[in-house]
Parts: sequence; structure tokens; C-alpha cells
Amino acid sequence: MIQYDLSYWEHESFFKNLDVAVIGSGIVGLAAAIHLKTLDPALQVAVLERGPLPIGASTRNAGFACFGSMTELLDDLTHMSEDDVLTVVEKRWRGLQRLRALVGDTHLDFQMLGGYEMFTEAEEAIFQQCRERIHDFNQKIGRITGHPEVYKVVDERLQRFGFRGVKHLILNQPEGQVHTGKMMSALLKKAIEKGVHIFNGFIIKDFHDTSQGVELETESSWMIRVPKVLIAVNGFAKRLLPLADVYPARNQVLITKPIPGLAVEGCFHYDRGYFYFRNIDGRILLGGGRNLDMEKEKTDDFGGNELIRKALVELLETVICPDHPVEVDSWWTGILGLGPVKKPIVERISPNVTVAIRLSGMGVAIGTLVGQEGAELTLNKI
Repeated sequence: MIQYDLSYWEHESFFKNLDVAVIGSGIVGLAAAIHLKTLDPALQVAVLERGPLPIGASTRNAGFACFGSMTELLDDLTHMSEDDVLTVVEKRWRGLQRLRALVGDTHLDFQMLGGYEMFTEAEEAIFQQCRERIHDFNQKIGRITGHPEVYKVVDERLQRFGFRGVKHLILNQPEGQVHTGKMMSALLKKAIEKGVHIFNGFIIKDFHDTSQGVELETESSWMIRVPKVLIAVNGFAKRLLPLADVYPARNQVLITKPIPGLAVEGCFHYDRGYFYFRNIDGRILLGGGRNLDMEKEKTDDFGGNELIRKALVELLETVICPDHPVEVDSWWTGILGLGPVKKPIVERISPNVTVAIRLSGMGVAIGTLVGQEGAELTLNKI
């Protein structure tokens, strides 16, 4: 990192009259900045992003517009009350609707193709547990979504998709998929149109809330004072908030080269959502598997994990596309922000600093809502 002093011109032109600085330009940060300008168009709002692009998970996820597979919800019920589980689902659903309203389905490339959960023969017992709860979940989650039949067994679709070793499918009908790149491009464009200032390569090293405002110390040794700050860095939260109840989790992701005759369509979850894949542009995007090496993947380093990558390729070749020659085109990683519970943290941690973090791998679903709530709390609107 190059260290140098701000010139008088840089300080006076770019940073002197800011009202709010949002740290992080992911879904949460951009949604917050846009909402701040909507609430008060006169505000001078800046988004400070550490990377050349929104780095973390917002541009590196699978683009699942999902709110809860059955095994995930059943697993959540083992350590959360039913009311808390349903509250999380409701927030995810509301967040998706706010994202669609903010960006527009066309700019999201939103497609409601459904979200499927796969079960192998070895998972017959958990499948039967899910089947027994379908009616109950449909009633309770149907009241949230307005869909009377959220979940249904669709084993008859297995032959069409061509999976091997998969015995059952449960479909979540209102789930869909988005184009992550188009989504973030549209959010950036909307923020700029609102008059939000966006600065990239802006790494915050520390901050101090003082009686004169929040002092932001950068890795370039700049010191900038801003009246209000909203921290929306999620997977990188520990770097600025060492006491926050959130930790990073790295996800490995691959995308194949185009596969002729690919029949897979929709978003698919496997093993409580630890593995996930979808179709995109005639390819398969596949990711996850951090449960195979959980401690090593508790990192915000973007490196690879050969154990997990080998398992993903094996799943791709033996289960998802067993009858097609497939070739991996590229790999990447994304950094999630997780915690002991799946409830986001949206709170004021000092008089002038608010945080909006811990999206628990559901940033597409819940990020817009969390960002807007963070903006309202920053301005004391809630």
C-alpha cells in the first residue's frame, strides 16, 4: 500500500463536506447509501470500498434468490425457536422484494425457476422428516410469502435433469435466481445517479468516534473526519470490529465451460445448503463445501482449498453431470460473514457509528433490507 499525504485540493474537493461515510460497497453498503439519499437528498454520502470492485461476497456469490431450504430450516430449529426461524425467513423474503423493487427484475435478470433440494438414498430419513413437515411449513411460510404451496416433492423431474444417485427432490416454488454482475452494476449505477460518491481502493485501518465526528484512519495514512459512519463490510467485519459476534467464512466456487444439451434449470441445494449449484449461460456454477474443512475456511483470505475443490469436481462429474463431459472454466472464492445465529447485526455501536453486518450467506435475499435498516438507524429514523 502506497502511503502519502492528502493534498489540500483532495481534502477540500472530496472529503471536507461529507455527512455520512458508508464502509463497503456490497449489496448492504450500496442499498444503505441509496436509501440515505432517498431519505434526505441533501446529504453528502460517500461509499468507501477497499477493492477495485465490491470485494467480498456481493459480486462473488451464486446469485440465488432464496430464503430457506427445508433441511436448513429443520437444522435451524435444533438451535433456534420456531418464531426466530420464521422471523429470519420473513426478513429474507422482504429483503428479496425490496431488492426487486429497488433494482427491477429486468436489471437483475430475475427468473423464478424455483429452488430445489436434493436427497440421495443415504438421506432417505431426512427426506421423510422434510416430507412430514411440508404441510406445516407451507401453512406458516405461505403466510409470509403469499404462496399457498411453497414446498412440494417433485421426484418426477429427476429424469429430466439427469442427476445420478439422487432419489428425491423438494422444490421451493417462489425461489429464483439473479445475475449477480448485473445486480451489482445496477446498484452502482443507481447510487451514482442519486449523487453518492464512490471511492475504491480505500482501506480503512481504524476508526475513532469523537465529539467532533468519526475519525477514519486509512492504510495510506490519511485521517478523514466524517459526522456519521455506517460499517457494512460483513465478511471483513473482524478487521474493524474485533469484538463483533461475526466471523469470516470462505466459499470455493467454480464455473464450467458451456455444456451442450445441459438440461439443468434452477437453483439446487444439497447437504443442508453447504453445496449449491445452478445453470447460467449453458454452464453449471457450483460452490460450497466449507463443511469439509470448516476451521481452515474461517478466513477472509481469498485463497483456494484443494480438498474442497476436489470434492466439488467429484460432485460435478459423478452426480450433477454424469453423462456429459465437463471442463472447469474458472475458480474463485467469496467471503461470507457468519455467526452463532442467523440474525443480522444492525445496531449503533457508538453515538456516530452504526454497523450492518452478519448476513449468514443470504446477502442477495436480505442485504437490501439490512442496508436500508442500517441507513434509517444512522439517521435516527428508527
